Amino acid sequence: MTVSGRFVWLVAAGAVPVVVAGWFAGSQGAAWLALVAWLLIALGIGIVDVSRAASPRQVRLERELPDRVRLGEQVSSSVLVGNLGARRLRATVRDGWQPSAGVVGPNRTRIDVPPGERRRVQLVLVPWRRGDRLVDDVTIRSAGPLGLWSRQATLAAPGRLRVLPPFHSRVHLPSRLTRLRELDGQTPILVRGQGTEFDSIREYVRGDDVRSIDWRATARHTDPAVPGGTRLMVRTWRPERDRRIVIVADTSRTAAARIADEPRLDTAFESALLLSALASHAGDRIDFLAWDRRVRGRVHGASGAELLARLVDTMATIDAELIEADWTKVPAQIRKATSRHALVVLLTATDSPGSARGILSVLPQLTVRHTVIVASVADPSLVEAAAERDDLTASYRAASAERALLDADRVAAAIRRLGADIVSAPPADLPPALADRYLELKAAGRL
Repeated sequence: MTVSGRFVWLVAAGAVPVVVAGWFAGSQGAAWLALVAWLLIALGIGIVDVSRAASPRQVRLERELPDRVRLGEQVSSSVLVGNLGARRLRATVRDGWQPSAGVVGPNRTRIDVPPGERRRVQLVLVPWRRGDRLVDDVTIRSAGPLGLWSRQATLAAPGRLRVLPPFHSRVHLPSRLTRLRELDGQTPILVRGQGTEFDSIREYVRGDDVRSIDWRATARHTDPAVPGGTRLMVRTWRPERDRRIVIVADTSRTAAARIADEPRLDTAFESALLLSALASHAGDRIDFLAWDRRVRGRVHGASGAELLARLVDTMATIDAELIEADWTKVPAQIRKATSRHALVVLLTATDSPGSARGILSVLPQLTVRHTVIVASVADPSLVEAAAERDDLTASYRAASAERALLDADRVAAAIRRLGADIVSAPPADLPPALADRYLELKAAGRL
């Protein structure tokens, strides 16, 4: 049971005149007696008012909520409140969403529901955190006809909204698919994209590479228009298909660091999504693994639209753990995914020798059997700090930034010496940079 502001104003409106009249009459005892009487009258009015209020427990709650939404997008959450009682329900409804669900506007809605009817309570949500956003209860505060006192109850109405990664890097996908089609020879260009997997034999047209002429096939294709002549035939190529790509995302403590106001882990997910979408269109098979000391998430055996759906659903509930990664077990996890030669992409931090010591220890095992790319987020603020030397404080900051950049260069050089490739870029540029490196490997026939 709760007391509203109306009841306070009612008590004040009657108490002040009663006390003032008693003081002017010269009898303090009569004034206090009149005040007590007025308080009893006000209490009586409040009791009568709350007795006429509808029971907040005689309601039926039905929740309408979509299953999934991308991070930062707007979604509507609705609760249908049905009045099962015999009295009119004049109530304030509060839907108990977590703060990270991002309720837009006030989270208290007034409703007036006649007996046997129902009303919709609707909220707009803009989630600002990945994962499962949960709601358990709905609180209903039912007021009497005068609105002095209210009856309150908290009822169970569970709901779950899964907030998926935003996949902002999908804006780079059309341009990379165009380059992929050029490699695959599927666009009308004069020079056919040169791959390393034989595709077909066709007749020579102007602009074809003369090195692609197949003289045996030419000898077998006679030209009816020229007696004794032959048609010039060329071989066509395309990039290899059905290759294996294993993406390992580091979810240890280094993934929790924020670079350019975005966690490293979120940038890693963006890079993995763009690369997976591109490789899936190229006909390659993708395996995804989120790892620190144990498997935090895995996607295996999916392709096409199912691949991206499973990826974002798996990534949604994964957060960085404040523990050190155990890279010694990663080669075994990759062997579980595939026994063939594969492109292994390791999404981790390489900004200091200390944090990269674990991954450097296992790179020789990986580069013997696979093509390995280490993708890391670079901090753009270090470059800016290294260029600012206006005063003593800025000079010390620049020296620290230079040392950090030198450490990152040392780690990158060590990765290359061990036979792996490295891609390092700011958060917004890392996904397209990784996709470009994949296309370069495709064009060079290294997959």
